[in-house]
Amino acid sequence: MYGDHVHHLLHRLRAEQLRREAPHRPQHTHLLRTRLGWRLVEVGLRLATPRVPQVQLHVPAGQHGN
Repeated sequence: MYGDHVHHLLHRLRAEQLRREAPHRPQHTHLLRTRLGWRLVEVGLRLATPRVPQVQLHVPAGQHGN
């Protein structure tokens, strides 16, 4: 979608915005927001990680090694 440099810039800008807003948020939402945030980071990393193609080996009929 866009380059890594743009992604990092947007991330930094949003982090600064959240830090400015933090004193105005109720404290009880902090833990939930933190857990949800890290879960979203994990999902994003999984989606961004290139998948290795699955190689399927062809075993001729009758040669399954049983």
